[in-house]
Amino acid sequence: KAGAVDFLEKPVENQTLLVAVRQALEKDRQARLAQARRQVLQERFAALTPRERQVFQMVAAGRLNKEIAFDLGTAERTIKVHRASLMRKLNCQSLAELVRLAQELESK
Repeated sequence: KAGAVDFLEKPVENQTLLVAVRQALEKDRQARLAQARRQVLQERFAALTPRERQVFQMVAAGRLNKEIAFDLGTAERTIKVHRASLMRKLNCQSLAELVRLAQELESK
């Protein structure tokens, strides 16, 4: 069963076989879509500058702009600029979306 989606014992009815094949095809389609999404996310993440990656990780961890600025030795306004830039590059509309994206990237 290694690599198999399902296991059917003979004799099998035609309808049962068709249902199993459709389910296997749907699982494969979903897996391919998920892989394509991960690839797009990885490409977008690769487009970030090293500093944007740092800010991304800290924002995704729940750190405030002020805290990030202090840790990186820069102004809070600079962090806001980096954050806006990385959200644009990653095509995120909200902080929640950014955190979800970070979780997806971690689970690759």
